[in-house]
Amino acid sequence: MNKKKILNDPVYGFITIPGRHIYDIIEHPFFQRLRRIRQLGLTDFVYPGALHTRFHHALGAMHLMTKALDTLRSKGVMIFEAEYEAAQMAILLHDIGHGPFSHTLEFSLFKDVNHEQISLWIFKRLNEEFKGRLELAIQIFTGKYHRKFLHQLVSSQLDADRLDYLRRDCFFTGVMEGTIGSERIIKMLNVVDDQLVVEEKGIYSIENFLNARRLMYWQVYLHKASVSAESMLISLMKRAKKLTQSGGDVAATPALKIFLEQDITVDEFEKDHDLLDVFGMLDDSDIWGSIKFWAQHDDFVLKTLSQNLLRRKLFKIELSNDKISKDRIKELNETLLKKGFDQSHIKYFVQKGTVSNAAYVAKDSSINILTKSGEVVDVASATDLPNIKAISKIVKKYYLSYPKDIYL
Repeated sequence: MNKKKILNDPVYGFITIPGRHIYDIIEHPFFQRLRRIRQLGLTDFVYPGALHTRFHHALGAMHLMTKALDTLRSKGVMIFEAEYEAAQMAILLHDIGHGPFSHTLEFSLFKDVNHEQISLWIFKRLNEEFKGRLELAIQIFTGKYHRKFLHQLVSSQLDADRLDYLRRDCFFTGVMEGTIGSERIIKMLNVVDDQLVVEEKGIYSIENFLNARRLMYWQVYLHKASVSAESMLISLMKRAKKLTQSGGDVAATPALKIFLEQDITVDEFEKDHDLLDVFGMLDDSDIWGSIKFWAQHDDFVLKTLSQNLLRRKLFKIELSNDKISKDRIKELNETLLKKGFDQSHIKYFVQKGTVSNAAYVAKDSSINILTKSGEVVDVASATDLPNIKAISKIVKKYYLSYPKDIYL
């Protein structure tokens, strides 16, 4: 069977699946599950076109990785065929551990288990199935391979992951401020002392990339309506787990039911290999299908939150540079009590938290510029780019969400 296929991608045009090993990975049920997980969670509540999936993104990131590897090879960087394929596999599977609605429910369905950890478990499972073919890809993914620039292409401040999701999210949301010149950035990549660098003539493309990332955070990823919808969904899942673990009858798909019944930890995931298979059946449709049942449930909290999400009746969000005061929380609690809410229910309707925008954090992984004189410097140190220095500061905001009609 011919396994060298071509796909038509709306962002880049034709994407080539380079060979049988990557084709077989894409065909695997673990990877096909990504078709049913939205890249941007509930952002389509704000931008109706944001319906693209982790499947789209993974293929796009692999395409950009291939372009980057070809660019480096053309500049004399020796990349062996095994490294070339392993880097493609590493970026293809970098998001394989995402659960339903991507980041939204990351710590709601499981206890202190992040998607990177699940991705590594799936990597290892696939490596067993493919008889060790992914061993080098795992080393690159985890940063343990001795050629560090390959890991930087998978995970850094300027990796194939970010280059794809910014351009893809911009395309599907229609937020043109997020447009980046990913092709030019890739053409400017090079390697010096085993570190990924950007040639100096690409510095303004990097400035645009960082500005675009900052704007996309405020306009898309941290949009008030998205934050509201996500906080409601998190409250809903907490209530579903509470009722289930208290012996209540909460209808759910078989895969979701298991995660509602238990607070599954890292240790339990590692001891019970079947849990990974159950996770591999879990996607957005499990959540939406269950929510449609819950909208008719006898429990007031479960019913109300489910109906509100199905009808897009989102909570009001207040954003502030200062911490939410205890007096403000107390005022909302008292108002809800006057409205007839049960005291034990209020915590599901009044949510507080934080959002932060970190367009560029050089602490762990800087973007290095190769100057014309051959010196390698951090992009934030470039004297004529004051914007990047400003972007390097993490902006943190506090939010408070509650029902809009609370004062009516």
